Amino acid sequence: MALRLALKIDVDTDRGTRLGVPNLLADLGAAGVPATFLFSLGPDQTGRAITRVFRPGFLKKVGRTSIVELYGVRTLLNGTLLPAPHIGRRNEAMIRSVRDAGFETGIHCYSHYRWQDYVHTMSPGAVSAEFEAARTEFRRIFGTEAVTAGAAGWQANANSRAAYDRAGLLYASDTRGTAPFFPRIGDRTFATLEIPSTLPTVDELMGRPEFPDDRIVPHLLSLLRPDALNVFTLHAEIEGLGRRGIFRQLLAALPGAGVGVVSLEEAARQLLAQRASIPACELQQGSIDGRSGLLAVQGPPV
Repeated sequence: MALRLALKIDVDTDRGTRLGVPNLLADLGAAGVPATFLFSLGPDQTGRAITRVFRPGFLKKVGRTSIVELYGVRTLLNGTLLPAPHIGRRNEAMIRSVRDAGFETGIHCYSHYRWQDYVHTMSPGAVSAEFEAARTEFRRIFGTEAVTAGAAGWQANANSRAAYDRAGLLYASDTRGTAPFFPRIGDRTFATLEIPSTLPTVDELMGRPEFPDDRIVPHLLSLLRPDALNVFTLHAEIEGLGRRGIFRQLLAALPGAGVGVVSLEEAARQLLAQRASIPACELQQGSIDGRSGLLAVQGPPV
């Protein structure tokens, strides 16, 4: 069975949008493969994320991944000592250029900081308003509705999934898991198909003694499953900038490894054509090796 891989690109910051996205467009275009770009569309308040220093494992990750090198000093001050640039308004031409180049686009969030750090303490109305702000900005930029979203920091709960259902999304990619599913939380199964990220991210591997940069791509290839849709999440700030060479190495290795790259939207439509065969699984909170805090993860079928 042929290996299938989908590429999901999270664009978290103003810098990633301005500088990382065009690099990724160039590399993807040269390789002739599809990808899904998910944009943060509101204020870049990355500097406020310093509060995560109190989360278990955060300082260890900072030491491994050279966050200052990857994100830049300016980005790490946005929203604190420096004003928070509005990503959508400042970069709308760049964001539209992704669609114009033939790539799928969707919503990552409005404020990455607010969603990643506070979605679990927001009221249902506040979660809905935050997601609606992102939808409004997406419509302003593209003139159409988004058909997909992928939560900032893989943070999802019943309130956010209800907002997705009300928006009528085709699919979402909020979780870490093994195969597509319909999420169940408590006694409710949500209607929006979930396509989880199945592979570790580069920032979860980099800086470890067992994964020098030249070992990351072989490790990722070793994890690909022939019986599943493999989904790799990358970041405009990492693979589009400081670790661009790793992404280029991955793209160059795919043909020889017998890997075909598919778009997430195409995969979602094929899956939904056989909707009855897609399982419902618990959406749970769990930990992922190499990442601090709790994330939305795929649980057992129900």
